[in-house]
Amino acid sequence: MARGAGLLLLLLLLLLCCLGRGRAPGDAGPEVRDLPGQPWREQGCKQPREEPSREPQGWSLPLVGQDYLEILSSWYCSFGNCCETGDCRIVNNVTGLESDLNRRLHGQHLAKNVILRAMRSFLETPQPAKALALLFHGWSGTGKNFVARMIADHLYRDGLKSECVKVFISLFHFPHPKYVDLYQGQLKKQIRETVQLCKQSLFIFDEAEKLHSGLLDAIKPCVDPHTSISEVDYRRSIFLFLSNIGGNTLNQVALDFWRAGRTREEITMESLERHLRMELREATDSGFAHSHLLQENLIDFFVPFLPLEYHHVKLCVRDAFLARSLPYTEDMLEEVVRMMVFIPKEEKLFSAQGCKSVSHRINYFLP
Repeated sequence: MARGAGLLLLLLLLLLCCLGRGRAPGDAGPEVRDLPGQPWREQGCKQPREEPSREPQGWSLPLVGQDYLEILSSWYCSFGNCCETGDCRIVNNVTGLESDLNRRLHGQHLAKNVILRAMRSFLETPQPAKALALLFHGWSGTGKNFVARMIADHLYRDGLKSECVKVFISLFHFPHPKYVDLYQGQLKKQIRETVQLCKQSLFIFDEAEKLHSGLLDAIKPCVDPHTSISEVDYRRSIFLFLSNIGGNTLNQVALDFWRAGRTREEITMESLERHLRMELREATDSGFAHSHLLQENLIDFFVPFLPLEYHHVKLCVRDAFLARSLPYTEDMLEEVVRMMVFIPKEEKLFSAQGCKSVSHRINYFLP
């Protein structure tokens, strides 16, 4: 009842604002059809209001009513765009990103540290020297897509649905090598238009190892430290490249540490980066090996995603139950993990699929 009364009060105040603000009792006022097509846009995105005039202006909305109107406009803007560009939808919640990574990303101490350091430094720099380019490495299911989605969710109010975020899947968006020239023009146009709409844009390239080198070179000018290209400034853009390349190197290093009795948390970037670069350059079937992005060192950070062990997958299973508000027991968690395949054959240490398919496997426990 109290909620209904409060909503009714808000609606009445809004009605008073629309009918009476700035109008004397004898005035007829404009008809509804003459009002602007998007009045909420003007109200929700305006600058902080000035002090009200002291001169009488006929009917006016009490200050508390104005406050309610601004609350309502903010509520409306949480569901729709409020301005001509996507910039008013940018939140850059790095604290929330850090909390989410610590709580929901399992077994990836290196990825957490590199991503947070890179994001915080880039977002806190008033005018970066170049766009931020990160290359996520690792086997399928280790969290690359999961983290990319998390970044979008914490940098933009609308997450992956934001007009400032574009996702490209190599074999889906660029399936035919013979049309590379056409794809280049389309990709450049899409990136340029997004940056013109949102000065801080996020571009995610999934299966990046399958991108043609010509497409990677089309991206290169946007990642180069230029002031602008054709009057478009790309320096506040973020490029994430998600790749399975490097997975074998990461798995071997993690296995060597385990066999030596050392924990995976002892693995450092210094012990990985040289091996990752070597594997990238030797990947003859990947466009990255021949691209100027790699040859000219335009990738700012290599972000390794290590293979996941039994207890990491178990945490993923728990998270999947919690995400669907399903009850679970330790035995249920163990049973789901035992459905997964672990390698190498002798040690059975790493999940061959990471945490992929976990959410589907808990369907066995539904009534």
